[in-house]
Amino acid sequence: MATGLSGWKENIVAFAGGLGAPGLFLISFLDSSVLTFPVINDLLLVELSIQHPARMPLYAFLAMLGSVLGCVLLFYLAEKGGEALFHRHAGKRAQAIHNWVVKNGFGGMLIAALLPPPTPFKIFVVAAGVFEVPVVSFASAITLARAMRYFGIGYLAIRYGHQALPFLKQHIWQVSLAVILAALLSYALSRAVLKHRPPAES
Repeated sequence: MATGLSGWKENIVAFAGGLGAPGLFLISFLDSSVLTFPVINDLLLVELSIQHPARMPLYAFLAMLGSVLGCVLLFYLAEKGGEALFHRHAGKRAQAIHNWVVKNGFGGMLIAALLPPPTPFKIFVVAAGVFEVPVVSFASAITLARAMRYFGIGYLAIRYGHQALPFLKQHIWQVSLAVILAALLSYALSRAVLKHRPPAES
């Protein structure tokens, strides 16, 4: 499962895998913040969910929580001085990403978080911190996106076993589009309900 990783990353993955649920939290946190472990947290989630199907909601929740907290850490690091880092990695896309996160707020971060690889999602996280997207809006979008991702993967793991990730990879754009549409519909309905909610009596 750790094939192709550098030695120290391989050691972290082996250590985290041995921890079970806490290890999944650790890998998800590190992957979303200061390190990168492509697909490793998904693989751990699939393995653990296949071994203990009844615990899948716990595994998915911990993967979501670790990822959200990792993104929030990266957000604050960027807020404290990540503009140069953002421009160095964003390159010619810098202005487009800046406009996207500033103009679209919650919806923009939600869509960015749901887009499949090779979307450079961490650049959007850094941009959100640099350009001072409200942290509550940012964290809410990431939470919703990660909940849909990890609970979805957990469900596929229980249903398809080790074929879950190959299935997801084969249909990644169809699945991503369906999830994005569902998330946007849910967001639009919630905004409509809140907009028309009668004011509380004093």
